[in-house]
Amino acid sequence: MDHFTSDIIQALVKKDDVTEIFRSHLETAVNTLLKTELTAFLDYEKYDRVGFNSGNSRNGVYSRTLHTEYGDLQIDIPRDRNGDFKQQTVAPYKRSNDTLESFVIHMFQKGVTMSEISHLIERMYGHHYTPQTISNMTRAVTEEVEAFRQRSLSERYVCVYLDATFLPVKRETVTKEAVYIAVGIREDGSKEVLAYTVAPTESAYVWKELIGDIHARGVTEVLLFISDGLPGIKDSIHSVFPKAKYQTCFIHVARNISHKVRVSDRKAICEDLKSLYRATDKAEAEQALDAFIENWKKSYAKVTQSLKANPDLFTFYDFPEAIRRSIYSTNLIESFNKRIKRYSKRKEQFPNADALDRFLVTQFEAYNQRFATRCHIGFDQARAELAEMFSG
Repeated sequence: MDHFTSDIIQALVKKDDVTEIFRSHLETAVNTLLKTELTAFLDYEKYDRVGFNSGNSRNGVYSRTLHTEYGDLQIDIPRDRNGDFKQQTVAPYKRSNDTLESFVIHMFQKGVTMSEISHLIERMYGHHYTPQTISNMTRAVTEEVEAFRQRSLSERYVCVYLDATFLPVKRETVTKEAVYIAVGIREDGSKEVLAYTVAPTESAYVWKELIGDIHARGVTEVLLFISDGLPGIKDSIHSVFPKAKYQTCFIHVARNISHKVRVSDRKAICEDLKSLYRATDKAEAEQALDAFIENWKKSYAKVTQSLKANPDLFTFYDFPEAIRRSIYSTNLIESFNKRIKRYSKRKEQFPNADALDRFLVTQFEAYNQRFATRCHIGFDQARAELAEMFSG
């Protein structure tokens, strides 16, 4: 008979509350699983001489509290010295296993309003919850917001996409504000939202602060940044990552040009522009640019001059061919931003900045969990070349 069974029997005989026994044993089990996970990851037992000079070792623990129906569990999550260990026993940033709260947060993440959630719960469970009560349930995400903002990041990223989207938030009055978002791709092709911030307008100065935050949380090297070409953003990037390369989004360039030419010429010009980013290499792309300029300089001299003067048009050709289709534009992050806007439309507005933060972080965590083990297209084939670029 194990300790759990004997403790239960003893509690029943004494007519004690068995809840604490469940809580205690559950806490022990979770902490044991976490230790076992790290041992399996390092491939040697604690104090085993095999671990000496192995290149990685145990590095203490950090504590978290997990709320359960049996009471609060004090969890000690182990760390490795290299920061590579990712435990799977407890979900990242998770603080509660409460089913109703999880349901509310899930609906909130999908863009369902507080009133709609309240009505839905009443129909499902027969209990009425006011929109304010539902809102209080979502405040459980507040701890996750801080954990998300303060978490450590990987040291190296192949590329980082920068883009801002605008969402309505109330600060006495309702105005759409810029949500700055940075998404990175690691060497193994996995993606994650690195950081975000909110400001009234988009500016290179705020981007500099966000990029500085990424650096402060552990990122030491980025091969390439991709953005829409906001004035001053390249200088903001190089003030923090001076060795990083920069790519202006080709799709934004094409959109800007299409607005500066006659409607009758747009289709032909856009077709000619495709040859610039579909070339086999940079030399062929430069020849295509020369042909484009020669063909359109009489009709649109300013347009052709702006293309010729752009030094960040063909940076993506310096990278492996397998990933070029992913890095010549900001399409990857723009599609994610569209998804965020789609889920936020039902809310009409966010009542305050905290509500906006909670909504955004639930979106970011879902994205990070979805793509943490998926390799983005082309990155698997380019892994050896990218490793050489980092070492070079």
